[in-house]
Amino acid sequence: MAGHSPGSEQPGHIPVGGEDRWLLVAVAGLLSFVAMLDMNIVNVALADIAEGLHVSAATAQWAALGYQLPVVALLLPVGRWLDGAGMRSALLVATAGFALCCALAAAAPWASWLIAARLAQGAFGAVLFVLMPVLALRSVRPELRGRATSVPATLGPLGAVTGPAVGGLLLDHLGWRAVFLVKIPFCLLALVVAWRAMPRDGDLRLPDRRSAADAVLVGSGVAALLLALTLAPGSPAWLVLALAAVPPLWWWLWGPGGRPVAGVLRATGLFRAHTAVLALAAGFAAMHYVVALHLQRDDGVSATTTGLTVPAFPLGMGLAGPLGGRLADRCGARPVAVIGAALTAAGLLLLVPLGGDWSPAGVAWRLALAGLGMGLNGGPTQALVMGAAPADRAATVGSSVQLARSLGFTLGPALATAVCGLAGGDDGVTAGLTLAAVAACIAVPLLALRGRRPALVQEMSTDAAPAAHHP
Repeated sequence: MAGHSPGSEQPGHIPVGGEDRWLLVAVAGLLSFVAMLDMNIVNVALADIAEGLHVSAATAQWAALGYQLPVVALLLPVGRWLDGAGMRSALLVATAGFALCCALAAAAPWASWLIAARLAQGAFGAVLFVLMPVLALRSVRPELRGRATSVPATLGPLGAVTGPAVGGLLLDHLGWRAVFLVKIPFCLLALVVAWRAMPRDGDLRLPDRRSAADAVLVGSGVAALLLALTLAPGSPAWLVLALAAVPPLWWWLWGPGGRPVAGVLRATGLFRAHTAVLALAAGFAAMHYVVALHLQRDDGVSATTTGLTVPAFPLGMGLAGPLGGRLADRCGARPVAVIGAALTAAGLLLLVPLGGDWSPAGVAWRLALAGLGMGLNGGPTQALVMGAAPADRAATVGSSVQLARSLGFTLGPALATAVCGLAGGDDGVTAGLTLAAVAACIAVPLLALRGRRPALVQEMSTDAAPAAHHP
C-alpha cells in the first residue's frame, strides 16, 4: 500500500527527536476552522439564494444539506481509505478541490449547479475532517500531543459557532456569493504552506472496491439518519426515515468493512470516549439552539443582544483551548478532559434553574463557564483518543471521532425541538436545557472510567482477525 514506510514510522510522522512542525499544526487548525465554518455559514444565506436563483426555500436548503450530507456520510469510508496513504498528497488534493468547489458554488447560475458543487465540496470536506487531527498528531513529538491536537479541536468548533455571524456580515455587505468565496484565501494559504512544509510521503492511492462498497453502505445509512434528524424539527414524520438507515449500517458493521473499525474502537475504552464526544456535542448544540431561540423569541431580546450573548460560549472555549493542551501534556490527557467535561456540565446545569427569568448577562457568564469547559476538554479528548489508536489506524479513529461529533451536533437540536414541543412554554425551555445538561453530565463518567485493553489489540491491524472475536 502506497505511503507505508518500513518500521513503525507512518506517513508524515515526526520521528522521536525530530523537529516539531508547528506550522503544519497551524494548517490543521486553519483547515478545521474553514471546514467547520462551512457547516453553518450558508444557513443564513438560504433565503437570498432562493431569491437569487429563483427556486423554492426547500430547494435552496440543499445548498447547506449538499455539503453536510457527504461530510458526515463519507467520514468512516474516507478514514479507512486514508490509513497508510500519503498525507501530503491527500491534503493537497482535498484542499485544492475544496477551494475549487467554493469558486464553482459562488459562480452557480442555477440551483442544480450549486447543489452539485456543494456535494463535491462535502466529499473533499470529509477528507479534510479526517486528516486534520492526524496531521496535528503526527507533526509533533508525543510529549507535545495535547498542545498540537488542541489547535484543530478548538478552532474547528469555533468555526461552527461563528459561521452564522460571519455569514450575516458577508450577506449584508457583499451578497450570498461571498459566503462561498470567503473560504478560498484560507485554502490557498494552507496549500502554499503544506506544499512547502510537508514532507513527501507517498502517493494517494485510488479507493479499492471494498472502500467503494463501504462508502455506499455507510454513506446511504448515515445520510438517511442525518436527513431524518435535520428535517424532523419541521415535521416529526421525517423521523420514520431513520429506519432506512438500519439495514445498510447493519450490513456494513457485520461485514469486512465494519469489523476492523469495531475492533479498533474496542481498544482502550474508545467506545466510551466516542460516546462522550457525541454527548458533549449534542449537549452544546441543544443548549445553543434553546438559548438563542428563547432569548430572541420568548424574551423579546434583540438579535444584536442575542448575538452578543451567545458568543460568550465560543469566547470561553477559545481562551481555554490552548490551556487545555498544555495541561494535558503536563498532567495527562484524561484528567484534563474530565475536568473540562465537568465544567461544561456545570455551566449547562446552572442554566436550568433560570426558567423564564433570564437576563443576557446572567446567561452569558454561564455560557462562558460551559465554553471554558469545552475548551479544556477538546484537545485532551482528541489526544486521548488518537493516542490510543494503533499507528496504522489513526485515520480510521480520527474519522470515527469526527462522525461522533457531527452526529452530536445534529442530534442535539432535533432532540431539543422535540422536548421543547412536548413540554411547551417556559417548561419547554427548561426541558430543553435539562436535556442539554444531562447529555453533558453523561460525558463525565464516560471519560473518567478507564477502558480495559483487550487481548486482541495486536490483531486489530489486520482486517480478518476481528471477525473471529467479534461478539
